[in-house]
Amino acid sequence: MKYRRLGRSGLKVSEISLGSWLTYGKTVEKEMATRTIHKAYELGVNFFDSANVYERGEGEKVMSLALKSFPRESYVLTTKAFWPMGEGPNDRGLSRKHVFEQVHASLRRMQLDYIDVFYCHRYDPETPVDETLRIIDDLIRQGKILYAGVSEWTAAQIEEAVSVSEKYLLDRIVVNQPRYNMFERYIEQEIIPVSEKYGISQVVFSPLAQGMLTGKYKGGQIPSDSRASNKDIGQFIKRFLTEDYDRQVGQLEQLATEHDLTITELALAWILRQPNVASALVGASKPEQIEANVKASEIELSVDILEKVREIIG
Repeated sequence: MKYRRLGRSGLKVSEISLGSWLTYGKTVEKEMATRTIHKAYELGVNFFDSANVYERGEGEKVMSLALKSFPRESYVLTTKAFWPMGEGPNDRGLSRKHVFEQVHASLRRMQLDYIDVFYCHRYDPETPVDETLRIIDDLIRQGKILYAGVSEWTAAQIEEAVSVSEKYLLDRIVVNQPRYNMFERYIEQEIIPVSEKYGISQVVFSPLAQGMLTGKYKGGQIPSDSRASNKDIGQFIKRFLTEDYDRQVGQLEQLATEHDLTITELALAWILRQPNVASALVGASKPEQIEANVKASEIELSVDILEKVREIIG
């Protein structure tokens, strides 16, 4: 496993990280989740991602409990806040009240003294950015958060956060967590250039396009044991089940085979070609899946392969 610095910070995270969205605390039973997390750790993964909203805290609990077996200083654990956690008017967003309460609720659920990286799970148009960044800065000064990040913020919103931090001498964000894969590349135009300018890394989710880039959905078929077959999860995957995407997956799989790679390894290594990406965040429901994913950290794609990928995906 290789490691990269998270933004302009000194924190080093594994190029492949493990998340708990739609898996732990939901579709994967606890014993299998624990085995998968332990396998990831054994393979060198030190970066584990969760959020308060993942099954109303159950994702946090499963992940933190599994990591209790290892020294706290040996792994980096994240969580987030923004989405509703209750029915009240202040049970959502990025107000001082909500962030303060959710950070403490996450610490209680995970039985931790501090959170390594805290993300603003989305941009909150109803709360001034300085209010949000000031409470995060307060919690950093208290030692309850070590690093600040955002998720799915636009380039303009990231610039606003940096400007506010500089104006009020607040701790700056070091990471953005956007969606990024061969089929969804919007961050390349503005977000990556702005992030590089300010020393902010990307930790990208959905690097395999919800499993489409594993080849398991070829021909539009949905295996009965796949995540797409779950009525709660399938909505995120079915948008990729088109003839055009299927054709591209077939071509990518052929290219990977020609170079003794799997399509999964090709897709993840393609993401890691991007120096502004600190880590590709994968979801794994069993140990063998994370074993397959971490292999990408050792692969450096040639210029020839990258050019052929470009021809396929446009």
